[in-house]
Amino acid sequence: MELLQYLGETVIMTILDVLPIISIIFGFQIFILRESIPHIKNVIIGFAYVLVGLAFFLVGLEEALFPIGEVMAQQLTDTAFMYGHLERVAETVHWSDYKWVYIFAAAIGFSTTIAEPALIAVAIKANQVSGGAISVWGLRIAVAIGVAIGIALGSYRIVTGTPLHYYIIVGYIIVIFQTMVTPRLIIALAYDSGGVTTSTVTVPLVTALGLGLASTIPGRSALIDGFGLIAFASLFPIITVMAYAQIGQWVTERKKKEDEDDDS
Repeated sequence: MELLQYLGETVIMTILDVLPIISIIFGFQIFILRESIPHIKNVIIGFAYVLVGLAFFLVGLEEALFPIGEVMAQQLTDTAFMYGHLERVAETVHWSDYKWVYIFAAAIGFSTTIAEPALIAVAIKANQVSGGAISVWGLRIAVAIGVAIGIALGSYRIVTGTPLHYYIIVGYIIVIFQTMVTPRLIIALAYDSGGVTTSTVTVPLVTALGLGLASTIPGRSALIDGFGLIAFASLFPIITVMAYAQIGQWVTERKKKEDEDDDS
């Protein structure tokens, strides 16, 4: 009964959130363009699906994904799991004691990114526009590796308590240097790839993981240390996608050179 009440409240909140979007679309169509809305029945049905889908998604986040991420973080940082007994108290824990946290963070980052609908859509469009030069799976895996590295490194930052801006500054310096030498074909797509990773699947689990880690590791603040993993998930895919393009360019040039040597 409580779940149904919560679902009803979420539906109402979702309608209120979507109303401005509906008002802008219908307002421009009717008052600015002064055209009737084509396939009005399908449009209304589509909006209804969106509202219901968003409501169920938000309930699912609150009831399942957030709790799972927090529980996993608590279990992975439990001294009984890390050391196999309760005698050692984690007052001054070394960063290497949390190796399973880094492995889990990388695995969850990779798997959620591979399943990210926004990334799949972008990869398909990039493949179509480039005439097949950009592989769908190549782009998805490159982005997923970047997110995996970023989430693992972000978890290390939470464990050690080092300032977030150090990592971000160094990361964007790397991005700037890569931009200078990466093929122009991939640069804009690489920057967009950092954004599409922070979507419906990745964000809830990563946020829950960060908050769970910061809440269970001694000396960490959920507010100060718990957030910031999304920044890593946005930054490192840019680096790995441009690295993917650079490796591809190097392989192509090497193969071309070998072919020329064979001909000569």
